[in-house]
Amino acid sequence: MDLRQMEYVVALADERHFTRAAELAGISQSGLSSAIRGLEQELGTALFDRTTRRVEPTAAGFALLPHARALLEEAARAREAVMRVGPAISGSLRVGAEQCLGLVDVSALLSTFHQRHPGIATEFAQAGSHELVGAVREGELDVAFVATDRHLGALRHTFLGGEPLVLVVPPDHRLARRTTLRWEMLDGADFVDFSETWGVRTMNDDLLATHGVHRRVRCSVNDVHTLLDLVTRGLGVAIVPAHVARKPQAATLVTCELPGAAQPSWSVSAICPLAPAADAPSGLLLELLGETAPCEDASCFAGEAVETTEVIDAADAEAASAVGGQPVMAVGR
Repeated sequence: MDLRQMEYVVALADERHFTRAAELAGISQSGLSSAIRGLEQELGTALFDRTTRRVEPTAAGFALLPHARALLEEAARAREAVMRVGPAISGSLRVGAEQCLGLVDVSALLSTFHQRHPGIATEFAQAGSHELVGAVREGELDVAFVATDRHLGALRHTFLGGEPLVLVVPPDHRLARRTTLRWEMLDGADFVDFSETWGVRTMNDDLLATHGVHRRVRCSVNDVHTLLDLVTRGLGVAIVPAHVARKPQAATLVTCELPGAAQPSWSVSAICPLAPAADAPSGLLLELLGETAPCEDASCFAGEAVETTEVIDAADAEAASAVGGQPVMAVGR
């Protein structure tokens, strides 16, 4: 028995049809039939029962099948072992990402890529999502991880996940003790937000404008931890992706859901100019996405919500009822 025969056995057992199995194995139907007959003669028993419409493994065929699969898997592992000590893949890869995406651990991804393909020279740039989209479109980056679905045009994008936006406020802020948050409560508030090149800044601008909220962005930043520090120090409130509110730096802040049953969603995607070839550096990087955990910092996703005791006066309760306000959970940090 040889590996090709095992490949034919597996293909025919999976497809239960000679024509489809032959296409899958890359051989003519007559060639497949001849190979199966030859193997049956070698083993002295029928491996498949053949009818005009269907092919079914016999008891002997079912007995052979797991061993055939194991041989093919072992052969694949052997090829991989040889490739690892063979000539290294070379080239270059230019990667960009917005900071603290949470849904993808870019640092871990780049580390794994470097270990797997040390011959590929890797460059990494950190910037806002809108700037990164432009860099990919202009050919300055091969792959970027962004938090926006705007202006992607014909760029190929792979959706990696999403989560809601939430409001974070200092514990002594007027909104920190509200059980119900309404859009008009944010009108005129001071905000800390990201610079205009960040995807979440565009979302916030559009979201608040849609609900008629006028705000003053008192501080624009390009760093998640700086934003949280400024909110903690009372310079304003902020609307951020939910995982940012679970960071240790937000431990003293109060997190509130935004008004409305349908929460605005913040999403992360990997983008590149074209569908990369499997052996291209960008293709090799994207293949690793399934092997890399979203975020090694447990605070990004594992935080437990601790409900606090809320106080709201009768006037607030009546007003909330009048405008159909939605309940909100404030989380003490």
